Amino acid sequence: MPNAVLLNNVAHKDLKVINRYGAEFGDNLSSVLTFPTEFADMQREYPILLRKNDKTGEFQTHAVLGFEPGENLYLNNDNWDASYVPAIVARGPFLIGFQEKEMDGELQRETVIHVDMDNPRVSQSEGEPVFLEHGGNSPYLEKVVKTLNAIHEGLGYGKVMYEALADLELIEPVNLEIQITPEAQYNLTGYYAINEDKLRDLDAANLEKLNKMGFLEGVYLLKSSLSNIKSLVERKRAAL
Repeated sequence: MPNAVLLNNVAHKDLKVINRYGAEFGDNLSSVLTFPTEFADMQREYPILLRKNDKTGEFQTHAVLGFEPGENLYLNNDNWDASYVPAIVARGPFLIGFQEKEMDGELQRETVIHVDMDNPRVSQSEGEPVFLEHGGNSPYLEKVVKTLNAIHEGLGYGKVMYEALADLELIEPVNLEIQITPEAQYNLTGYYAINEDKLRDLDAANLEKLNKMGFLEGVYLLKSSLSNIKSLVERKRAAL
């Protein structure tokens, strides 16, 4: 469990975050969660597929990073070899939390930032400062705030989007057989993708509904992201 505490510029005035990548920071993942709020950036670099949450059965989207457990083909020494780092990784040791605040005599729930003090990126001596010398947010923390907001908005937006796609039977299971070399083949199971036939056959009313809700763009970004499977195969061949 994370040792998450409320971030503040007094207790954490000297806090730094190691801003490099590697297995020692938990970056050796074969897939990571991604969100509709970042699809436009993600689809340029990563294949994006849907999976069902093991606990809730709800659909989520995952960026595929490798073909074996613990394999991240975007890791290159201390670097993340892509122009865009997934938000769930870029957030570092920070999480969104909630607290109640009284406003005009009513309790309202507002978002706050927590930091996992047990995260291996947390440091007092190395990395990006979280706060400026006189207590203001550093440029690094401002970027993290934007990333956390994208995750928070994407969680709610994605839940509604995937439910709408499932209701229209636009999601179908896929089994990807990836041939790397004559001796090495990988089967990616448990994933789902957009059913192109059902999408093609949607009537005008449902197409308009998806478009007005902003989901149609996300559908086509999901579809276009699958072209990155080819480049992921090339990364694997280069690694071998």
